[in-house]
Amino acid sequence: MKTKLLISACLCGKNTKYSGGNNLLSRLNEIEEKFDLYLVCPESDGGLTTPRDPSEQRGNTVVSNKGVDVTKEFNLGANIALEVAKKNGIKYALLKESSPSCGS
Repeated sequence: MKTKLLISACLCGKNTKYSGGNNLLSRLNEIEEKFDLYLVCPESDGGLTTPRDPSEQRGNTVVSNKGVDVTKEFNLGANIALEVAKKNGIKYALLKESSPSCGS
C-alpha cells in the first residue's frame, strides 16, 4: 500500500496557476510510484478563476494586485485542502513553494 500524499494540483500538470499554466514536476512519475496522490488547489477550490489576478498575503488578508480582497476564497480553499487531508488520513503534503495559498 502506498503512502498518501496531498499535492498541489499545479505540480501534477493541472493548469491551476494564476496565469493559467502549471508547475509540472519533472519527477512526477517517480512520486506517483511511491505515493497515492490527492490533488488540491486552494485557490481554485476556494472559487477563484483560472486565470486570475496574482495575489499576495498582507498580514491576515490576501489581496489581488488590483486591490481586491480574496481572503474569503483563500480561507475556503485552505479549509477544503485540510478536509481532504483529514478525511483521507493524509499525513504528508507536497505544496508549491512561493504560492500565496500553498507556500511562502
